[in-house]
Amino acid sequence: MKTTKNKEIKSANLAQKIIDIKKEKNAILLAHYYQIPEIQDIADYIGDSLGLAQKAVETDAELIVFAGVHFMAETAKILNPETKVVLPDLEAGCSLADSCPAYDFKKFKEKYPDHIVISYINCSADIKTMSDVICTSGNAVKIVESFPKDQKIIFAPDKNLGGYVNSVTGRNMVLWDGTCEVHDILSTEAIINLKANNKDAKLVAHPECKAQVLALADFVGSTTAMLNYTKTNESTKFIVASETGILHQMQKDSPKKDFLVVPTDETCSCNDCRYMKMNTMQKLYDCIAKEKPEIILPDEVIRQGREPINRMLDISRKLGLI
Repeated sequence: MKTTKNKEIKSANLAQKIIDIKKEKNAILLAHYYQIPEIQDIADYIGDSLGLAQKAVETDAELIVFAGVHFMAETAKILNPETKVVLPDLEAGCSLADSCPAYDFKKFKEKYPDHIVISYINCSADIKTMSDVICTSGNAVKIVESFPKDQKIIFAPDKNLGGYVNSVTGRNMVLWDGTCEVHDILSTEAIINLKANNKDAKLVAHPECKAQVLALADFVGSTTAMLNYTKTNESTKFIVASETGILHQMQKDSPKKDFLVVPTDETCSCNDCRYMKMNTMQKLYDCIAKEKPEIILPDEVIRQGREPINRMLDISRKLGLI
């Protein structure tokens, strides 16, 4: 018990040090919902990919500190080429982004010369340079629907999100065969068992999950959309098919409601993203203090990568999504 208390004191002290040094350096801390609770609680902004991209555009901070994964920090750098962007751990990658190597995707794209490319923001900077427009899980359907029905489209890199968009829009986009290991691993069996034992619970699911999982859901949406749904829906119990980090904000927003995360296996293991959880409070403090590891991208990648992101933001504004 004494050890636990000491850890809490140390964590609180570190949190205050991070807050102080952020102020001193005119830094903004952007954090994804999948970060550990301690990081979420001191972030200047917590959000999903769309919200984080917006904040990256709007900020006038001298230092952008990204508590997330590599592709997110790359996106912030693309949108703020003159601003230093740092990430607590450069090894914090993304299984989905890694499932779409640039060289292989280039060859894939060449097979469909009459198709435009819509890429999910969860991809590398190199994939963004080969895309016509970027989307997020929150705006993917609307972005796709902004193009004529006869427009041929390649959707990358998430086949589950792409398949979901196809089912909603009636499109027949060509899908790159990539997935997020955190969402793709969730099984219908685990969900059916949870639903059977919690008949009063609503199932909310992220569209990166398999189609069989989404078919069981009461609500399918982005991280932010799921948060809003659980906050406003009258149900008091929810089964969550997503990464465990989202439960922290759900519980803060709705303290009287119960949330059950779908386990990854029969041992009821937590559904954690190993990359998101690589960021720690100590790494975060060191990152701000030393202003590294820094995200460095070639000028051409920044220029080419910014165009499809700006198209997404322009379309989203026109449709009143932001």
